[in-house]
Amino acid sequence: MKTLMLKIGTFFFKYRNQAFPLIIAALFISTPPTTTVLGSEALEAWKNSLALLVILIGLLLRATVIGYAYIKRGGLNKRVYANDLVTEGMFGVCRNPLYVGNMLVYSGLFLFHGSPMVVVVGCLLFAFIYQCIIYAEEEFLANKFGEGYSAYCRDVPRWGLKLSAFSSSTEGMAFNWKRVIAKDYSTMSSTLIAVLVTEFYRVAADSVADQDSSYAIVLAALLGIVVALTGLVSSLKKRGVFDKMTTAH
Repeated sequence: MKTLMLKIGTFFFKYRNQAFPLIIAALFISTPPTTTVLGSEALEAWKNSLALLVILIGLLLRATVIGYAYIKRGGLNKRVYANDLVTEGMFGVCRNPLYVGNMLVYSGLFLFHGSPMVVVVGCLLFAFIYQCIIYAEEEFLANKFGEGYSAYCRDVPRWGLKLSAFSSSTEGMAFNWKRVIAKDYSTMSSTLIAVLVTEFYRVAADSVADQDSSYAIVLAALLGIVVALTGLVSSLKKRGVFDKMTTAH
């Protein structure tokens, strides 16, 4: 089983940027988002609020990771690779803080959609895929860094957050918010787009009230603003505006 998971992890490490959006789109299209929970619009509103909170926590965790000690998760030639064993910043709190942040974001998106099938299948599937990716990374790191990595694993949890270590792990480090924007704007943008498109889908599937049309227009306008801002930041990045921001520590 571990051998199979390593192969799956290696595959998704290489192709996750293409595969993950397709998987999410397939899940979301398979069934309309919920409009009530147990027939209650109030419970639906609470559910959506909780989902948005989980998404926000995930994005804030990612921002904290990148702001203190960013490491490129793309590896080398889309294969698992690392020059150094990074144990500072949030990597002293959790061995995979970016993946924990991602799981929170994805779980929040699935919950926001609301379909029990989407929530259960989505959360379990992505948890399994990320565990496979982590196994592949751990095998590489163990082979390259040996006892140093073993000691790191004994001290820092794989999925949990050892918050008591945050102060010592970030001591002497400055939070670089410019690097957060430069490195994570696409994740923030895609998450906002997913939320807005899901809500638009919800309105379209349940357009019975007069105010739905005006609400749909607002959603469409917000979507246009997010897309425009994303394009602006992407353009600035291609022009090298963020080069100094991403290298500053």
